Amino acid sequence: MIRPLRASSTTPATRRRPWAVAVLPVIVVALVAGCTGGSEPTPTGDDSTAAAAPTTCLESGAESDSVDVSGAFGEKPSIGLPAPLTAAETQQTVVVPGDGPTTEVGDVVQVAITVFDAETGAELSTAGYTGSAGEQLTISGDFYVPGIEGALSCAQAGSRTVTVASAADMQPGSPGTDAPNPATVIVVDTFSIVPTRATGADQPVQSGFPEVELADDGRPTVTVPDDDPPADLRIEVLKKGDGAVVPDPANVTVQYQGTNWRTGEVFDESWGKGTLTPFSTDQVVSGFAQAMIGQTVGSQVVVIVPPADGYGEAGEAGAGIEPTDTLVFVIDILAVA
Repeated sequence: MIRPLRASSTTPATRRRPWAVAVLPVIVVALVAGCTGGSEPTPTGDDSTAAAAPTTCLESGAESDSVDVSGAFGEKPSIGLPAPLTAAETQQTVVVPGDGPTTEVGDVVQVAITVFDAETGAELSTAGYTGSAGEQLTISGDFYVPGIEGALSCAQAGSRTVTVASAADMQPGSPGTDAPNPATVIVVDTFSIVPTRATGADQPVQSGFPEVELADDGRPTVTVPDDDPPADLRIEVLKKGDGAVVPDPANVTVQYQGTNWRTGEVFDESWGKGTLTPFSTDQVVSGFAQAMIGQTVGSQVVVIVPPADGYGEAGEAGAGIEPTDTLVFVIDILAVA
């Protein structure tokens, strides 16, 4: 998949590892020894998480029930342990019940997460407590190690859970992890599940823009006018959301589709890839970034991108984009962090 990245950007690899280094850098150092590295799961045309294996919901047990978790939901927790914990199997206990939808494989979730050493109770790493958005993580079913996939899965939005993960589920394949070994404690506050499409209020569209029709699942179909494209960047809001305003810079989770004005053909999209797409506003082509910045979460925008605000004189041969091509993007803005 040709993503709307600047020419100097690269698509992250999708090799498996415990979790994203950018999210939990300290504990990764301890856990990835001998493991391959990678980055946040990002779907591509040839490599998608859509077919990820389902994650089995965890059950509570004596070990997870014994962890005393203190602190308010959304604030960094502390834990108390009756004794150093080992776990032959990974367990999960609900500390604060939620009343929202339940997370599952394929969801992009906004969470706060803290990882503790189950032998000493020491905090190993933490992320996501800077605001209600938290960290955006994708539950792929098999990208993270099983302990992390399990900690993120089957949780209701608004809930806090504590997971006691076995050594085998945190370091699969490492020698000696089949027997009970010191475990890892993972406290997760699940703020929300990112929706898969924009749900804002429909807005009137001025003339001169391509026609956008939506399928039942929200996937757009763009019909380009027969006229020559405008020479300048043009942005129109199709649906107006009531969420947070996208700042600059920001990490924005979107669904999107790119159409070449010259051919009328879709050259790139996230629809049908099985997961959502996170972009940083400072890593995508200028026209794509300008279409997101200042908009509200829940909005859908259409942007006409002239060559100077797109791929420029280089074009993008892999997507059939010539240096003089004007592009049309339809972007559903689903979350911001």
